[in-house]
Amino acid sequence: MPEATGPAASWRIHLPHTTAAVPIARALIRTALNDIAPGAAALPDGDTAELLTAELVANAVEHTAGQGPIELVVELLAAPGGCQIEVHDSEPAGPGELACPDPNAEVDPWQEHGRGLLLIRALSSDCGHRPTAHGKAVWFTLPGIPAQRRRQEP
Repeated sequence: MPEATGPAASWRIHLPHTTAAVPIARALIRTALNDIAPGAAALPDGDTAELLTAELVANAVEHTAGQGPIELVVELLAAPGGCQIEVHDSEPAGPGELACPDPNAEVDPWQEHGRGLLLIRALSSDCGHRPTAHGKAVWFTLPGIPAQRRRQEP
């Protein structure tokens, strides 16, 4: 896969440490992909970007102590396109199993928790986490889809 030449656009947004952050984050991603870069040659799938962002933000709200805001960092990547999305929180501990899943491991479909990270691993082109000065950042990358292959809105 070709190397990205750098971010086409990036920004940081502080979200409240409440469940209200989830729909706010989804709307911000939708706006970023639909309004800020509509003519981009290769944007990521917006529905996937919204879903995975919502999972990361929901995890940050549920699994951190609530000290300080959650930070959403979005980078729209230049050629070959796509995006990287990070969610920063105040908890230094890693998010569990974010590495590539064992293809032989069984997933319990009735388990209440744990499917969010599974979705992130399955639907992103890359994902991970890293320590920050105030906790951690959990991130994923989505590839760009060329304009001619994107689903056209009616």
